[in-house]
Amino acid sequence: MMRRLLLAFALLLMAAPAFAVNPDEVLTDPALEARARALSAELRCMVCQNQSIDDSNADLAKDLRILVRERITDGDSDDAVLNYIVSRYGEFVLLKPRVNRKTLLLWGAPVLLVLAGGLSLLAFARKRAGKPTGSKLTADEQARLSELLKK
Repeated sequence: MMRRLLLAFALLLMAAPAFAVNPDEVLTDPALEARARALSAELRCMVCQNQSIDDSNADLAKDLRILVRERITDGDSDDAVLNYIVSRYGEFVLLKPRVNRKTLLLWGAPVLLVLAGGLSLLAFARKRAGKPTGSKLTADEQARLSELLKK
């Protein structure tokens, strides 16, 4: 019984994004609607911040979805629509930021962190390789070793 409830709850959660785009927002031309959905998936909801405007039920997300569809029906290209929205809301509105001078650290940070980690591991391994392992021999062990070496 509990498994069925969890499964039903999981299915409801997965279906939630389907309710984000209201039927009154959908364009009649399927090609334009596909473009609008693709662009909406690239834009961040400024209220939710970890959802695209396509998945969000927030009023601002709805306004942005309508704006995207208006720009597309006016004949704007995908880049023009994105540039228009970025000019009003900033680069943060993009879920995948563009690579430019301002975002260079953002894109380069993973590479820098991997290199720093690799260099740290290398330095640790070299430092550890120079140190002797184990403990010194006791007097009895030293005597036994000398005896064995003489044979």
